[in-house]
Amino acid sequence: MVHTFRCLGVNIAVDVNSGAVHVLDGLMYDLLTALAERDESGKLLSGPMPEELLARLPQHDPAALKEAWAELGELREQGLLFEEDDYIDREKAASMQQQALVKALCLHVSHDCNLRCKYCFASTGDFGTGKRMTMDVETAKKAIDFVIAKSGNRRNIEVDFFGGEPLMAMDTVKATVEYARSIEKEHNKCFRFTITTNGVLLDDENIAYINREMSNAVLSLDGRKEVNDDLRPTVNGKGSYDVIVPKFKKLIEGRGTKDYYLRGTFTRFHKDFAEDVKALAAIGKHVSVEPVVGKEDDPYALQEADLPELKAEYERLAEYLKDHRETNFFHFNVDLAQGPCVIKRLRGCGAGCEYVAVTPDGDIYPCHQFVGNEDYKLGSVYDGTFAKELSSQFAALNIYTREECSHCWARFYCSGGCSASNLLVNGDIKHPHKVGCELERKRLECAIALRALAAGMAE
Repeated sequence: MVHTFRCLGVNIAVDVNSGAVHVLDGLMYDLLTALAERDESGKLLSGPMPEELLARLPQHDPAALKEAWAELGELREQGLLFEEDDYIDREKAASMQQQALVKALCLHVSHDCNLRCKYCFASTGDFGTGKRMTMDVETAKKAIDFVIAKSGNRRNIEVDFFGGEPLMAMDTVKATVEYARSIEKEHNKCFRFTITTNGVLLDDENIAYINREMSNAVLSLDGRKEVNDDLRPTVNGKGSYDVIVPKFKKLIEGRGTKDYYLRGTFTRFHKDFAEDVKALAAIGKHVSVEPVVGKEDDPYALQEADLPELKAEYERLAEYLKDHRETNFFHFNVDLAQGPCVIKRLRGCGAGCEYVAVTPDGDIYPCHQFVGNEDYKLGSVYDGTFAKELSSQFAALNIYTREECSHCWARFYCSGGCSASNLLVNGDIKHPHKVGCELERKRLECAIALRALAAGMAE
């Protein structure tokens, strides 16, 4: 399979199965596009150029087309065009996935929040339970014991302190880090901690602690002041921007070489999200602004009718970033040389098997977005239960078992998308979310074009 597209004035072809990316002149682009539409396998390249294709491209010189045809044939022989899908033995891949070890925890230290974000998937912190609570230290320690036991021989373990708002349970955060550090050598583990915070409760002490102990900090802010204050008000209905931004700036100033992201969300009420990326980039250079996901009747959810406007906005953002390479936009990061490991390419985030969420009362779910859905409860850190059959269902999800994914050009980059979003929108973890898929493909086109320009492959 070959996917051709134009973005940022660059003609690009992606050979899906080999991973090769080609920057093309106008003639070669038109020829390859016409060929891919007629012959998905590229087998026609083994013979002379069909007269039909010559007739379809009257704007180009026939002799030049035939020369280009021969060049395409050489690329195919080299395995760089129309490569067959022999990326991995699928039976072996399935076996490897069933043996997955838990290597990451989303630790819900708080099911409470001091903001009332209008689009919040967690129902403003309590995950729809009506019960606001924080995690006690005993539960947190049992969660650490759980991941050590379930991680097997894997040494590196990720723990993300999440909520609600985790700073509302800062004592538990500190006790958890201390406990994990006290036993990691004994178990031959190395913990890496992340915290996701809205910043309201940041003070000098918390900032110093986060910058010392957290390998990554995800800082939630929705871009421009007017957008953020509309979508992310405080409990009393006031704007949060002026409270948060000075604290985020101070935290970022002290991060040094450690990772952080300013992380925003855009909805159908603020579709000019490129402006929010610019606003966040003025605060810190590492930025992530993501589309909200919701059911069709959710007023904030993005709809199919929004796609043309949203795709144009991604191109507008890419045009800006082309000239502002100091800004690191998370969703335009793509590694064309190597990329993630084979299993991650096939399965993605590993929710439900390699990655799980633990709630304040010790219940285990496939990820933070499944919390509260009893149909997907995996077990508890208190009674030692872990539903292997349910976990295996998640482990078996990949780009080949999701039928729509197996025919998508972006499958090895996207890795099958988000199971939680699929369930929310379509009621089925296997069935991809159409709007999400369209936006992912557009982001990838922009990312590949930017990378080609940065590498000097195009002008």
